[in-house]
Amino acid sequence: MAKDSLAFKCTSCGAASAKWSGRCDACGAWNTIVEDTGLSISGPAKQGMGGRRGKQLELTDLKSMADAPPRTEAGVAELDRVLGGGLVHASAVLLGGDPGIGKSTLLLQAAARFARNGLKVIYVTGEESAAQVQMRAQRLGLTDSPVLLASESNLRDILTTLEAEKPDLAIIDSIQTVWIDTIESAPGSVSQVRASAHELVNMAKRRGISTIMVGHVTKEGALAGPRVVEHMVDTVLYFEGERGHQFRILRAVKNRFGASDEIGVFEMTGGGLIEVKNPSALFLSQRGKPTPGSAVFAGIEGTRPILCEIQALVSPAPQGQSRRAVVGWDSARLSMLLAVLESRAGVSFAGLDVYLNVAGGMRITEPAADLAVVAALMSARESHPLGQQTVFFGEISLSGGVRPVTQAENRLKEAQKLGFTTAIMPPLSKRSGAQGIALEQIEDLAGFVNSNFGQPAPKRS
Repeated sequence: MAKDSLAFKCTSCGAASAKWSGRCDACGAWNTIVEDTGLSISGPAKQGMGGRRGKQLELTDLKSMADAPPRTEAGVAELDRVLGGGLVHASAVLLGGDPGIGKSTLLLQAAARFARNGLKVIYVTGEESAAQVQMRAQRLGLTDSPVLLASESNLRDILTTLEAEKPDLAIIDSIQTVWIDTIESAPGSVSQVRASAHELVNMAKRRGISTIMVGHVTKEGALAGPRVVEHMVDTVLYFEGERGHQFRILRAVKNRFGASDEIGVFEMTGGGLIEVKNPSALFLSQRGKPTPGSAVFAGIEGTRPILCEIQALVSPAPQGQSRRAVVGWDSARLSMLLAVLESRAGVSFAGLDVYLNVAGGMRITEPAADLAVVAALMSARESHPLGQQTVFFGEISLSGGVRPVTQAENRLKEAQKLGFTTAIMPPLSKRSGAQGIALEQIEDLAGFVNSNFGQPAPKRS
């Protein structure tokens, strides 16, 4: 087999020649001509990169500071916070959420705000007709906004239109309805979604068009389609909420231009989505008189502290078949805490049904909610109401210890601002700056149970 050799190169000056010689014709150096085997000769025939070379990259060091990417604020504080301070020029954003949760409503309102702020916005819908979107805009009072609208799912036509119109922002609703005519599979398939997202992201970077794509979710709540789509885009947002509640949470799970896990809180009304400037007060607004099984958790979502109510219900299980049901929290972590309570504090939940709920449609992921969950569980089990003006936070380890959590100072300040007077929490490494709030610092789970609930009652059957 002949060698896959395309040229010879001088190691002194880099000049290329078609054959070997003892002396370089370009620089005159002797014995510097070596065989150049090209970039890639491995793998099956005609599948390597061959010998053709590309251009050499311009390298820089870590000290060089590039200019911050330009941003445009929508004027909606909750949306701008989640985006990291506004919409970044030429960025690609993927928004997912359950059907009917309000994704299209959110994007139509955002498109109207961006258009009023001077951006040229094109809204392309593949799921609805233009008339349906116009009816929604009329209901939301957005008909005077200069948003351009189109109803199309053929990606070739969409890209042609975007190149001709040169908008500042393009919204594609949704990526699962878009199809490419060179791929035979149906719209929404893995190959169609991957190729369509790749073309739209390339368009965003090449033409300087900020692009927001809507993505469907599976029944487990994850974005449908290939996972590589989430790696392609700059920002991944989830629009969460329970249909029985009016609250909606916009959560950033990936953001190359800002903090991840940042959230924005909205309220769904007949006139569309309204931003909630003080979520803690709203989540706690419907609390009544003290009842067993209710505890207030001082949490952190992204960069902001949020207080919410954790509700627990414990009742005898029929025929000894205990059940565990959780809404808004991790069910596996609930099982772990029940095991720690039995092993380290002598409190058994065997033969008891346990129901746990995070009020207001919130979804909590941070371990700092452990102590508030335990407080709600013990309050429900012992029928012992907790203090109305008390907040809880702290992570519980498998050994039964209560571990410190981050941003304790911000949690205490938010609790104090809302009128809470007592905080039950892990020990602080330094003195707290929050004034007017009493701190009850605990180190282990057994001590917390004994000091607040006394000797636990025996197991009920």
